[in-house]
Amino acid sequence: MVATDPKAGVTAGEPSSPGLLGQLVRFGLIGGFCALVDFGVYQGLRALAMDATPWVDIARALSFIVGTTTAFFLNRKFTFAGGRQEGARQIGSFVLLYAVTFFVAVGVNRTMLHVLPESGWKSTLGWVVSQATATMINFVMLKWVVFREPRATSPVLTSTEEN
Repeated sequence: MVATDPKAGVTAGEPSSPGLLGQLVRFGLIGGFCALVDFGVYQGLRALAMDATPWVDIARALSFIVGTTTAFFLNRKFTFAGGRQEGARQIGSFVLLYAVTFFVAVGVNRTMLHVLPESGWKSTLGWVVSQATATMINFVMLKWVVFREPRATSPVLTSTEEN
C-alpha cells in the first residue's frame, strides 16, 4: 500500500509550513508590524537631530537593523517554522542576507533622497521605496535559502505494506 497522506512520516513535534499563500499572508502581517517598528525608529532618530547627512543614513541603518532583526525572529517562529534549523549554516545565511539587504535599503533610501523632488513626503517616500525593495529580497531569500524546508522523501514501502 502506498501512503497518500502528504504528511505521512512527519512527526507531530516538527513544525509544518503553512504553504506559500499562508507564508505570504504571515510574512505580510509580520512585515507590516516590523515596518512600523522600523519606520518609528527612523522617524524617532530623525526627530533627535539625525535628519542631515550623514546622520540620516545612520538613522536609516539603525532602523533597518531593529526592524529586520524583529522580522527575522517573528518569521522564523510563525512564517517559516517548517524550515527552521539550528546551526551555523542558517545563521550564516541570515547574516549574509541581511548584510546585502542592509546596503540595499540604505542605498535605495539615499538614492531616493537625491532623486525625489523636495516635499514634506520626500523622506517618507524614500523610506517606503527602500523598505519595499528590501522586503521583496528578504521574502525570496528567507523562503528559498535561509528557511528552506527539507525536501519531502517518498515513503518507503515495507514488506507488510506491500501485501
